[in-house]
Amino acid sequence: MAKRIGVLTGGGDCPGLNPAIKGLVNGAHFGGSEPWEVIGLRDGWKSLVQSDVVDRGPNGQCGPFFETEQFWKVLGPGEVEHWDTEGGTNLGSSRTNPYREGEVQEKTVLANIEALKLDALVAIGGEDTLGVAAKLHHAGVPVVGIPKTIDKDLPGSDYTLGFETAVQIITEEVDRVRTTAGSHSRTFVIETMGRHAGHLALQGGIASGAYITLIPEHQFNVARIVRLLVERRMRGIRYSIVLLSEGAYSETMDGPYTLGSIRDTGFAHVALGGIADWLNQEITRATDWDVRSLSLSHLQRGGAPCAYDRRIGRLFGRGAADLIRRGLSGHMVALRNGTITDVPLTEVENRIQTVDVEKEYDVHRYNARRSNIV
Repeated sequence: MAKRIGVLTGGGDCPGLNPAIKGLVNGAHFGGSEPWEVIGLRDGWKSLVQSDVVDRGPNGQCGPFFETEQFWKVLGPGEVEHWDTEGGTNLGSSRTNPYREGEVQEKTVLANIEALKLDALVAIGGEDTLGVAAKLHHAGVPVVGIPKTIDKDLPGSDYTLGFETAVQIITEEVDRVRTTAGSHSRTFVIETMGRHAGHLALQGGIASGAYITLIPEHQFNVARIVRLLVERRMRGIRYSIVLLSEGAYSETMDGPYTLGSIRDTGFAHVALGGIADWLNQEITRATDWDVRSLSLSHLQRGGAPCAYDRRIGRLFGRGAADLIRRGLSGHMVALRNGTITDVPLTEVENRIQTVDVEKEYDVHRYNARRSNIV
């Protein structure tokens, strides 16, 4: 009987997930002496906490609430042939945390893995999804991780799926804003994602030509921002773009600007957002300029993957299949120094990779350093 690999995508969607799934399927079928079967699990960890997940497969009967919902299906090379061109995740995703209710849900997950006859599990996701994967590894499940987050804040890998496409989207959207900003002599404050790490805003700022970029790793001073903006005006430049991470905050704040609620995700993350609107008001109060703010929000996650995310996604998927064949449970596929390799999930568990302020960020000009020589 062919061995079975389960695969799921957890957390926020992003471009690059479908290419990774295609790479895994092809690696499972063509990467060894005999093909392995791949089972796609729907909606992340949510699939494995269902008491009747086996019955909700391709040949099972669905309950009255899930009349058309299946929680797993067999994925073959033919079905995933065009997945590498598609954004999001065709498996669906959720922010379900099997450990939210402790041992009860872990027992359900373990029972479902056994009932589905899975010989290994591939989890594609960020800190939360891979944190669950690490716990299951400790519980004896053969599991492999693939790094995914547009924030690129996972340690252990030089790249995480979705990042380059998100930077491209930021660049395109800021390009559009710059034309109207220049036409009307406006200052725009634009908010990107980036809860704990400013990689997305910093690289997006470099690519889009933002004048000021603010990141969570360094608190900003509003008076200094206004002074920099005034200096720019005095040079005859009619507009300015201020790009900032949702997790960025001022020296006068105790922490990031929040929406005052906790997302019901199972991981109890406080909902961030609104710092662009706040800074807009502060700049307007200090000047008589026309200042506008906007949040790029989920636009950054959308659309088809760029060429880089397609390439790395497929390589990550093939790499995950290779790790499983080699019996390296508890590892994550990684890109390091231009090479596809792997690292233990323990290097990722409960850790965040932030911007190296000393090497990458100019704390006086609030922008990327012009040189990495320090």
